[in-house]
Amino acid sequence: MLIVGERIHITAPTIQRAIAARDVATIQRIARAQAARGATFLDLGIGPQRRNGPEVMAWMVDAVQEAADVGLSLDTTNLAAMEAGLRRARRPAMVNATSAEAERLQEVPAMAARYGAKLIALMMGPEGVPVTAEERVAIASERLVPRAVAVGIPMENLYLDPLVLTVAGCQPYCREAIEAVRAVKRAIDPPPKTICGLSNVSHSVAREHRSLLNRVYLVMLMAAGLGAVIADPLDGHLMATVRRIAQRTARTPADSLLLALYDATAAGEELEPSRVDRNDPDQVAIWRAVEVLLNRTPYDAVYPRR
Repeated sequence: MLIVGERIHITAPTIQRAIAARDVATIQRIARAQAARGATFLDLGIGPQRRNGPEVMAWMVDAVQEAADVGLSLDTTNLAAMEAGLRRARRPAMVNATSAEAERLQEVPAMAARYGAKLIALMMGPEGVPVTAEERVAIASERLVPRAVAVGIPMENLYLDPLVLTVAGCQPYCREAIEAVRAVKRAIDPPPKTICGLSNVSHSVAREHRSLLNRVYLVMLMAAGLGAVIADPLDGHLMATVRRIAQRTARTPADSLLLALYDATAAGEELEPSRVDRNDPDQVAIWRAVEVLLNRTPYDAVYPRR
């Protein structure tokens, strides 16, 4: 599982202030922390940066490369800023991202190909994010993959993103993203890799529930075939879950339940309720998260809105 650290993003007030002040120390501290906790790439999300995009991205790339020996995921809608980052990157970077929207699909894959970069391709078009897995896979197979092939991007450098949306407002989409990961591995030969922005699923969810929802969802996505994830490597529980699923180890009954969830999802089945010890609050919390993420129980019935 390739982990792309999500912490350097302009949506965070700390990063906004660091960019505005060109505060290298703060950016480097966060970069080092993520690399130390297992991130193999770091996402550098600078936003559109319409006025100073190339300068900001070049500054950010230089700052992070001085601090951490990791790959860089360049996250901006500003194509000039994207190219400035690609020029400064010391190793092949990851371009985050193209969609099937005509202008992006024309420009972004070609740029990634010129620099030998990995490409994240979002399974969405001008109409937005489709609900069903079938619609998302159709966008991938009919538009995203052919364009990547046309510009010479090797399939091992293409990462399809089914687009994770918040369970708090888009509950039916959550199960479909899992099935899109599964389906795209079967529909396209050779299969491209898959990636998602994990924390999106718990956006707008109360803080005390976010980590568990992220972990449970990631287990199901991994079982469906997810190869990479943009996530928070500073969440120790999340990183421990990734290791235990990969190593097939369980330290607690809750870990055993997550392994059972992984196996059931990988087989295209659902976790049996009988596997849940109702006297174990950790297992009950996992089960409730599964029920919500698979759209079997209304979100508000488990996580009341404040």
